Amino acid sequence: MRRRIAVVDRERCNPRKCGEECIKYCPQVRMGYKETVRLENDLLLIDEELCTGCGICVRKCPFSAISVVNLPAPVEGEEIHRYGPNGFVLYRIPLVRFGSIVGIVGQNGVGKSTALKILSGELKPNLGRQRELSWDEILERFRGSALKDYFEKILNKKIKIIRKPERIDLIPRIAKGTVKDLLNSIDERGVLNEAKELLELEKIMSRRLDELSGGELQLVAVTALYCREGDVYVVDEPSNYLDVYQRFRMSVLLRRLVSHNRAVIVVEHDLAVLDYLSDYIHVMYGIPSVYGVVSLPHSTKEGINIFLDGYLPDDNVRFRDEQIKILSRSQIKQETAVLMSYGKMKKSFNGFSIEINPGDIREGEILVAAGPNGIGKTTFMRMLAGEIKPDEGETPTSGLRISYKEQYLRVDSDDNVRNFLIKNIPDSLKSNYFNSEVVSRLRVDMLMEKNLRDLSSGELQRVMITVCLGRDADIYLIDEPSAFLDVEMRLAAAKAIKRTIEGKKKAAFVVEHDLIMMESIADRIILFEGVPGLEGKTIGPMSVVDGMNRFLKDVDITFRRDPETGRPRANKPGSKLDELARKTGRYYI
Repeated sequence: MRRRIAVVDRERCNPRKCGEECIKYCPQVRMGYKETVRLENDLLLIDEELCTGCGICVRKCPFSAISVVNLPAPVEGEEIHRYGPNGFVLYRIPLVRFGSIVGIVGQNGVGKSTALKILSGELKPNLGRQRELSWDEILERFRGSALKDYFEKILNKKIKIIRKPERIDLIPRIAKGTVKDLLNSIDERGVLNEAKELLELEKIMSRRLDELSGGELQLVAVTALYCREGDVYVVDEPSNYLDVYQRFRMSVLLRRLVSHNRAVIVVEHDLAVLDYLSDYIHVMYGIPSVYGVVSLPHSTKEGINIFLDGYLPDDNVRFRDEQIKILSRSQIKQETAVLMSYGKMKKSFNGFSIEINPGDIREGEILVAAGPNGIGKTTFMRMLAGEIKPDEGETPTSGLRISYKEQYLRVDSDDNVRNFLIKNIPDSLKSNYFNSEVVSRLRVDMLMEKNLRDLSSGELQRVMITVCLGRDADIYLIDEPSAFLDVEMRLAAAKAIKRTIEGKKKAAFVVEHDLIMMESIADRIILFEGVPGLEGKTIGPMSVVDGMNRFLKDVDITFRRDPETGRPRANKPGSKLDELARKTGRYYI
């Protein structure tokens, strides 16, 4: 008999506010098997051995709190950890390879953070049992594998593990003082100057930690990890908040760690960065908040292509209904009517100045703004939104309807998602097209009963993109839509933005740092060049090919095309393909 698991979302389940439909309608309970679904001290419990998997409780639950799923046959008996009765289950664990960088790719909610906690020694695996196991029992489970040796080293404290957490916003609460004080105090390897030069940290060394932006905190966190003396380095989403320049400099720094037989494990959602960083890839799949499965290790190219394809040959499992296709927008579109033109504009404040050169945007067109952080992209968006006025020139959007999704997400409402959407985009919610192309595609329909303040950063991002696209506007301004999203949601967001703008025959300006998402949605590109924090100016709009080529040359990295998926892949510095691209001047193909 095929094994199934039943998972109850404890945040959604509320027996005091329902009619206990899951118990009332369960066929097993009605036949007398009362242990199948029961309440114990307001805690809903489902016996997975008695459950027949009919799915009635799943459909009847008013809060969508129950999931009953059949497991892929190959993972039966390979539980690594389970969070209590009817809780999330992780199957298998990534391998740690000394002298290599192991990347992990998968959607949010399938156990990547749980796997990192186990490999970091922060979480003791229970192998799916409902009790704490002794280390002897755990080691017996992994007998004959490399993981047994690894867990023995953790148990006997023979390896030192350094971890960079995902939540870098907590750093100022834990550490006080200036960046210089913090990094000098933990420079165990004497490499601070090396990291400081590569990541260009000199300008923030004297600043206090609680004064730093998200990108600056991320750079400090990566530097702190690099400076520590360790054997295994665990890195959770290192590219969040970073611009393209910083992402690849960070990648260069992390690659230096694998010398002297150190091991690096990294979770990353930017596929271009993950490809550049990793030597091996573990694909993680499953059902978010229900279960997650770790694949066997694959080469970087093969692992990412398997993830995009949605089919894992090792397990003979299709974990996604359709392939993720990289949308190429490099072809020149047929010109449409100009929707808005803008003249020269200038703005100065706090020692920074930005010069916007004239340009235009056409119906059904998406212009992507590319450039480093602190160069004026968000300032340009705010001028278009009418939030700030230029010192020279006129606001070009006067008389036009604007929908603006800001870079930093703020919640000023106590509503749940459903009521928030009804208040902000009631007409769009009546459209089958909008519900199909945006709400369902971004899986916002799964969040309707959750309170806005309880959403994760990725969930809130999906809701705010939905609201932005759902407004009736002429110009859509979307600042960093990929932030906090996993790979699947990034490409889903790209498709939702593209379909909405083309369908409405409106126009959008998008600020983005994910190279794959940039080229997926861009019809033309506006480059922002200059000195971050001091001065910036715009170049273009120009074609995607010209814009990306000039942009990548400035980043100092070359790209090729994967023949199977068409996705752009970064060339390793000094490789034959890298040298050929530089020689011919074709940084972007």
